[in-house]
Amino acid sequence: MSISIVLPAKNESEGLRRTLPALRAALPDAEIIVVDDGSTDETAQVAAELGAQVLSSPYSMGNGAAIKRGARAAQGEIIVFMDADGQHDPAHIPLLLEPLGRGYDMAVGARNANGQASVGRGVANAFYNRLASWMTGRPILDLTSGFRAVRAGKFREFLHLLPNGFSYPTTSTMAFFRSAYPVAYVPIHVSRRVGTNSHIRPLRDGVRFLLIIFKIATLYSPLKLFAPAGMAFFFTGLGYYAWTYTMHGRFTNMSALLLSASVIIFLIGLISEQITSLTYRRD
Repeated sequence: MSISIVLPAKNESEGLRRTLPALRAALPDAEIIVVDDGSTDETAQVAAELGAQVLSSPYSMGNGAAIKRGARAAQGEIIVFMDADGQHDPAHIPLLLEPLGRGYDMAVGARNANGQASVGRGVANAFYNRLASWMTGRPILDLTSGFRAVRAGKFREFLHLLPNGFSYPTTSTMAFFRSAYPVAYVPIHVSRRVGTNSHIRPLRDGVRFLLIIFKIATLYSPLKLFAPAGMAFFFTGLGYYAWTYTMHGRFTNMSALLLSASVIIFLIGLISEQITSLTYRRD
């Protein structure tokens, strides 16, 4: 099968100087696309000089937007997504392609603890993995890894769901699971990135942490999140009512509020479940 390799890049000229020659040596027949996301350095020039097809944006649109542009332009039946900063070893690409030959529709490079950007990110990613594993009923080893190989046609089904920001790996993985497209995980080693211009910001990433948690739920099965929350409010209200009735012989406004909230949360979950089902209609 023909292969396209898409590398989103923002100010990654140094990383590309190391990554692109290694890519060409590992997969000489593959189509290589570098999506320049509004870089202010020589990213586009370096990529073109090293033989890659370059898609340039006049301003930064985000990592997810670069992924979408690259996926639309790719001609291969298989698309490999990887970072341009030198973290991902092109020699690992055949490891990702092997599961696709066995019938999987997506193969993800799973990093170990040493491959995380920081301790905080490692803890957050571990939480994402456990939450997503509970939602899907399948072991998810690395929900946020950007190093993955996918069948192009099936990946393009979900381009309308992908955000323009950094959480495209989460979105695409949950979309594949929701649509019953099999996903495989391949353990890989990740190197340190080339350069020091990390795009991670603590406050912004803290907000993103909460957003990704809700996105995991809404992309797969909202009721799995809303139903336990509703039950928690229900039993809290029931327990509080039992206590106030025993101690004061009355039904309080707080008990009514908690019990009403449990019903509302559950009904919102039901509605969200229906909306999610409509999102995955292919017509």
